[in-house]
Amino acid sequence: MAATTALEALHRLQAGNRRFVMGARRAHSLASQARRHELAAGQSPFAIILGCSDSRVPAEIIFDQGLGDLFVIRVAGNIVAPSLVGSIEFAAERFGTRLVVVLGHSMCGAVVATLEELERPTENRSPNLWAIVDRIRPSVQALLETNHSWSPEELIQYAVRANIRASANHLRHGSPILEQLIQQAGLWVVGAEYHLHTGEVHFFDGVPEGD
Repeated sequence: MAATTALEALHRLQAGNRRFVMGARRAHSLASQARRHELAAGQSPFAIILGCSDSRVPAEIIFDQGLGDLFVIRVAGNIVAPSLVGSIEFAAERFGTRLVVVLGHSMCGAVVATLEELERPTENRSPNLWAIVDRIRPSVQALLETNHSWSPEELIQYAVRANIRASANHLRHGSPILEQLIQQAGLWVVGAEYHLHTGEVHFFDGVPEGD
């Protein structure tokens, strides 16, 4: 069976999200006994998702996919750190998966916390939380340094997307393995935002025009 191309994988995710938004999910067939037995021998996920840990954004549900369909990595703020890059490299090389999606979402708490820290620094923050804030900080710092007069809602919206773009760019240019797969094997790294109120996922970064 031919491997799923990045474009085919993108279309499958888009179709699944449309089903989710319309309330027409295929829930009955996503985790059948037959599927479990089939997957015991191995997996071939058609997309890799680097998403936020937020409990409201489970990738398999919002894309209406089942067991074995997605290789999902979740971390607060959909940040990129070495272990996460390694997980993506592993899946892309081992399973031939050709689509990587950095999936952020509206009103991301990690992004909001970073904005709050930049505007009103606090003391005695956990160093582990700092590790997350410090990876989000560069992408949103630039917004605060512009002369634009942002409303609070606009600032969060643009900061969320800036953080998604930064993570996607890091994956495209921060891993020799992924760079080679992009150049030679048709790997795509795209950025997307899930909207909590509508359930829709908008693919806005790294997607060729017309797709």
